Amino acid sequence: MTTAVADRTLNAADRCDRCGAQAYVRVVLESSGGELLFCAHHSRAVEATLKPLSSEWHDETGRLHDKAPVPVD
Repeated sequence: MTTAVADRTLNAADRCDRCGAQAYVRVVLESSGGELLFCAHHSRAVEATLKPLSSEWHDETGRLHDKAPVPVD
């Protein structure tokens, strides 16, 4: 896996591997280099188990609290 891929921002096309919701967390496993994507809910559910096994834990859940621009009529 290249750094450019690992550092990219998650977008609406990235889906949670558990439920299919929009992914906000990317986990790269240290042993295999495999990538897992999780929504905020499922990332919290697996964090204690997977974080010690990961080489990268890319968390964008803070974006959930960003306010969307209000449309002007």
